Amino acid sequence: MTRQLIIQTDSPEVQTLSRNDPLLGRLITAIGDLTLDLRDDDFGSLVRSVIGQQLSVKAAATIWNRTVDLCGVITPDAILSTSDERLRTAGLSKAKIAYVKDLSSKVGNGQLELSRLREQADEDVIRSLRQVKGVGQWTAEMFLVFSLGRLDILSLGDAGLQRAANWLYGQQSAGKKIELVGLGDNWSPYRTLASLYLWEAINRGYVDGYAELPLNEER
Repeated sequence: MTRQLIIQTDSPEVQTLSRNDPLLGRLITAIGDLTLDLRDDDFGSLVRSVIGQQLSVKAAATIWNRTVDLCGVITPDAILSTSDERLRTAGLSKAKIAYVKDLSSKVGNGQLELSRLREQADEDVIRSLRQVKGVGQWTAEMFLVFSLGRLDILSLGDAGLQRAANWLYGQQSAGKKIELVGLGDNWSPYRTLASLYLWEAINRGYVDGYAELPLNEER
C-alpha cells in the first residue's frame, strides 16, 4: 500500500499555517487539499535526488527514466555493475556517476543503513546521509520530505521554493529577494506543508503566469 502524506485545508496543521501567514493561507485556499505519494524505495529515492541536483524537474525526470531503463531496477548492485560509459548515455555527469556509485557502495557494505533512517531525528538523518559523496543538505532534505514525510523541513537552497516565494510575496517586498528563513519562522512546525503548497503553485503554472490565481482579491 502506498504511503501518503494527506494535506487537508481544514486540518489543524494547515489552519495554523493560514493563521500565521494569511497570504500563504490564500494560496492554500485556492489550491485546496493535497496528497503526496511518499517514495517507498529509499535507495531509489536517494539516487533520484542525486540525479536531480541543479536540474529542472523535467530534465531530472528524463535522466531518471533513462537510468531505470538502463539498469532495469535501481539497486546498489545494479548501479555498481553498470559501467560509467553506459551511465553517461543516460545523461548522468561524471560527478553524479561518482556520487551514485559511492552511495551504492556505502549502502551495499552496510556503512549506510537506510532502514535505520526512519527512526532518526531530522538532523541525524541529514548527518547520516551527508557521509555519502555528493549528498548535501538539499538532497538530504528532499529525502526527508519525499521519502520520510517529515513535516517541518524547509530547504533554503531549493531554487523552485525561492522562486515561488518571490512570486507570492514579491508585492510586499518591493522587488527585494524574499528571505526564506524569516518566512519559515511563521511556518514552523509545518514548514514542509508550506513548501508543498509553494511547489504546487509552480506545478499549476501560477508562478510562471500560465494560470491566474486571484491572490489580490479579498477573501
